[in-house]
Amino acid sequence: MGTALLTDLYELTMAQSFLEHGKTGTAVFSIFARTLPDERNFLVAGGLDMLINQLEMFRFTREDIVYLESLAIFSDDFLSYLKEYRFAGTLSAIPEGCIVFQNEPLVQIEGPLPEIQILETLALNCIHFGTLVASKAARIIAVSRGRNVVEFGFRRSHMPDAGIAAARAAYIAGFSGTSNLEAGKRFGIPVVGTMAHSYVMLFTTEEEAFRAYQSSFPDRGLYLIDTYDTLACTETIIRLAREGVPVTGIRIDSGDLADLAVKVRGRFDRAGLPHIKIFVSSNVDEYSIDRWLAGGIPIDSFGVGTHFITSSDAPYLDMVYKLVEYEGGPRFKTSPGKTTFPYRRQVVRHYKDGAMDYDEVIRMEGHEEGGLVEPYLRAGRLVKPLPAVDDIRKRCAQELMSLPERFRTLAKQEYCVRVQQ
Repeated sequence: MGTALLTDLYELTMAQSFLEHGKTGTAVFSIFARTLPDERNFLVAGGLDMLINQLEMFRFTREDIVYLESLAIFSDDFLSYLKEYRFAGTLSAIPEGCIVFQNEPLVQIEGPLPEIQILETLALNCIHFGTLVASKAARIIAVSRGRNVVEFGFRRSHMPDAGIAAARAAYIAGFSGTSNLEAGKRFGIPVVGTMAHSYVMLFTTEEEAFRAYQSSFPDRGLYLIDTYDTLACTETIIRLAREGVPVTGIRIDSGDLADLAVKVRGRFDRAGLPHIKIFVSSNVDEYSIDRWLAGGIPIDSFGVGTHFITSSDAPYLDMVYKLVEYEGGPRFKTSPGKTTFPYRRQVVRHYKDGAMDYDEVIRMEGHEEGGLVEPYLRAGRLVKPLPAVDDIRKRCAQELMSLPERFRTLAKQEYCVRVQQ
């Protein structure tokens, strides 16, 4: 299916005008975040795989051309140009899973000006969302102190494709699994889930529900205990465990999660059942996780959904797609608060005692190798295979380990990025 109408009208009006006025030289556009939200000390590069896959399919179909013709805006010559459109430019990027900061070029696209102007909306859509949710997920992992975090957000995502992309981003950032089966199938992410309250409610008692589920899935003994009275159900779980029913853990999804976790843990321990794990969900985010774990609340793992998949505390990034070079010459803005830096750029990261110290954003010329920015497409074709999701996940884990601890907290910190003028 063609994706070329996944764009804004003015991308095409500009492209037509560029063609009519001979502005067809080689241009470079850069995608970067001008600033980081107050709620973010770092970002995690994401969305590159999605963008490259979209570029491979970026075609104006016959139906697309008919629609554009019906708008009575575009010339016949321009519509003929669109019929033959294929991205044949160059794309370089910071690899997915890398930690990035303000004014660092996540993606740089080079090619004839009309050709790459058309890509602005799609490129920003892919990179912005992928980076937004990967950054939120990494922030959650950074405060989880080694506990497992599972992605539960699909039902609250902004349409299905966003939910699938977010599950991938969460796994890259360190989540241990997802409830989303489509994401599990596409990307090999472990899938997680047991029962909803409706399951428990359809049986006469909670005990009956748990015994029924155990008979259907003998090896999946994690039970939802907050449908009615959480502490009373805890006693039911203790009785079942003592009778030999395999109970690996329980989930609490409502009420004062911290208070209930303390009380449930105490009852399990007094009953000689320290192996039963406590899993909590319901509006969990990095703020609650950090507060609970700092306070010694005995929670073993977390289900994170709504606040992750909507990036609720910082739902957008100040990310842009800006012209930085045309026919070898610099292009930049000087608008107050929106100044940009010209030319293709490389990012050189400096370390001190094995930890990130500061970054330099310098002109690419003469520095094509040795920095964070790598080539991915030349003449519209991959120069190397895209990495597997598990490899990106390993990279992200290594990056988080090399990030100084103060940037992995929820307190606002400013990382030093020196931009060459």
